[in-house]
Amino acid sequence: MKEFKQAFEKTPVFPTKVSVPYPEVQASSLEEVVDFGLDNLKDKIQPPFIIDDAGVFVDGLEGFPGVYSRYVYDTIGLQGILKQMENLEDRQASFKCVLGLLLEDGTTHKFVGECKGRIIHEMRGDGGFGYDPIFIPDGFDRTFAELPPEEKNEISHRGRAMQNLLAFISEKGL
Repeated sequence: MKEFKQAFEKTPVFPTKVSVPYPEVQASSLEEVVDFGLDNLKDKIQPPFIIDDAGVFVDGLEGFPGVYSRYVYDTIGLQGILKQMENLEDRQASFKCVLGLLLEDGTTHKFVGECKGRIIHEMRGDGGFGYDPIFIPDGFDRTFAELPPEEKNEISHRGRAMQNLLAFISEKGL
């Protein structure tokens, strides 16, 4: 939520978090998960609203954990991921985020952000959450967890998706 508030601080939009339970879908892409969420929540939450889904996709694991990132993290944690990767040479990975926006007129829009990088061999840093301590973005020598939040939000997958969303909002005059 901090990322959203920081992204929207220079706009007239004031995001608030609303927790509405809905069934989780097992899908093959983040876009499908977001589409399901938008469709499922359209009669439960007053538009406009935004939902998001994100994951880390490891090249050497054929994109795993991908859409299952949260479940894998909750089940085996970072140590489990690092163990799965201990003999893996290809440690390239990317974080991806899809934001879904439902407007009052019922139209939906999706905004994608991606940050390429690599998974390191050990956890580093105290900031962030999830996979941040093991992911170094391309062009950096520090993990997401070692970067100040403002710097991370400029380059992160979610930050990039939010930049695309904000550009859309500005362009449409919403």
